[in-house]
Amino acid sequence: MRGTLLNTATVAVGALIGLAVGKALPEEAKTVALHGLGLVTVGLSINLFLKAKNPLIVALSIALGGMIGLALGLHHGIEALGNWSKHQLGQGDSSTFTAGLLTSFVLFCVGPMTLLGCLQDALEKKIDLLAIKSTMDGIAAMFLAATSGAGVLVTAVLVFAFQGALTLAAKPLSSIAKDEEILGETSGTGGAMLLATGLGLLELADLHTANYLPAIFIAPFLTSLFRRFEKKPVAA
Repeated sequence: MRGTLLNTATVAVGALIGLAVGKALPEEAKTVALHGLGLVTVGLSINLFLKAKNPLIVALSIALGGMIGLALGLHHGIEALGNWSKHQLGQGDSSTFTAGLLTSFVLFCVGPMTLLGCLQDALEKKIDLLAIKSTMDGIAAMFLAATSGAGVLVTAVLVFAFQGALTLAAKPLSSIAKDEEILGETSGTGGAMLLATGLGLLELADLHTANYLPAIFIAPFLTSLFRRFEKKPVAA
């Protein structure tokens, strides 16, 4: 859990710095910073999406994951947590608190580095990947907190819970890290989700990205299923 603790700390520290800096920034500067982070997120999402070899698996994973997330009420659940936290922290007048929480949670928890980093931490007792991710998340937390407020600080708790769960479930998930095909389709699915986050940061669409979180776990299953039923070439 060392890597997860480090990641949680960097998000919290980054958010605190961002909150302090954000008070001195004019609204126009905050918008520019937020859109800049959105552009970087879109670029990263495209890079991840291109790792997928079968777009059909990504499409099915996103569609099924979205429906499951909607049925479970993931977006509304995190939104309710955000609203509760907002009032507990005395941020009742903040219009961006919950949006910052939702956006930062998906941004910090979706992607191959989260999964692989947690597996490496649990199985190899190394935190190299999570150390790199922690640095990136800390910087992103600064920008998000400066523009969206204290909701990003609450995300540190969600990062700890999500990555901690992945670390504890490392053994059954270890096969994913060793299978390039499964990892590729899972990365592509994560890329599609990050694209939705990027569009949100650019204020182009609000796609309730949190509802699609189950897609990350559906992609490996579908990849294995497709491979099992894949027709073998007939010998001449």
